[in-house]
Amino acid sequence: MSHSPLLNLPGPSRALLDDIDGAIAQARDFAAAFDPELVVIFSPDHYNGFFYKVMPSFCIGLSASGVGDYGTHTGPLDVPGDLAFGCAEAVLEAGVDVAVSASMDVDHGTVQPLEKLFGAATACPVIPVFVNGIAVPLGPLHRCRALGAAVGAYLAGLDRRVLVMGSGGLSHSPPVPALATASPAVRERIVHGRPMTDEQRQARQTAVIEAARDFAGGASDLQPLNPAWDHRFLEIVDAGRLADVEQWSNSFVSHEGGSSAHEIRTWVAAFAALEAVGPYRTTVRYYKPAPELIAGFAVRTAVPQ
Repeated sequence: MSHSPLLNLPGPSRALLDDIDGAIAQARDFAAAFDPELVVIFSPDHYNGFFYKVMPSFCIGLSASGVGDYGTHTGPLDVPGDLAFGCAEAVLEAGVDVAVSASMDVDHGTVQPLEKLFGAATACPVIPVFVNGIAVPLGPLHRCRALGAAVGAYLAGLDRRVLVMGSGGLSHSPPVPALATASPAVRERIVHGRPMTDEQRQARQTAVIEAARDFAGGASDLQPLNPAWDHRFLEIVDAGRLADVEQWSNSFVSHEGGSSAHEIRTWVAAFAALEAVGPYRTTVRYYKPAPELIAGFAVRTAVPQ
């Protein structure tokens, strides 16, 4: 599923929020019926837990805490460290370079989907898997599929009900800082992870609200959403043709979907994890081009054939 800080902020219309809530409710029912014993979530970060001082492509959290941005959960998640460690060992053995963190900070990209599906970020044991989709340079998409396949192979041997999640928007290009153009103060934050003051966090929230208002009103120079490209990606996912996405270059994804469309990497990894146990079929299928969220917003659920 997609995520957005604007789901927790003033601005989006009630009609849009109700529409999205309806799709999330179907996903919530899907998760409740499955009753997972473990959740594994592939998710990005927005310079809240990972910074340019050291920026891995992938990282598995052996323990994790929510930073509380945009009104999401603050504090520890329920991470089974032994299973997370075993997952990291299996992924490395499979030939995928993955970092580990014994103190991972996660933001709304990880926490919001957990809260939406389970009511609380701590409702289920969870292994967070960070997938960089923001900070360039980015690796090739086929490595995201390889990551997911390695994680899926490990999970298949656990004899547990495991719900795999991918958290990311489709086409969208919100005002996220870039290293090459950041001001000195912003550069200090995204390189060294200097904590934001309450005033800075409030200013960022205000800026996000204003950016979404301008974008929805057509008074923004942000890259437009691309529903045609979003549907193309979702059709590939629904058909189980992940190999098609492996052919996409990073420049193609940026050109078609925007600077943050690289969050589709989390979807690729999640579906590759499911694909590791055989063909799958998608069930809940939802998509909405949502300028008020500055995002192509989608939800999919899937089960093995």
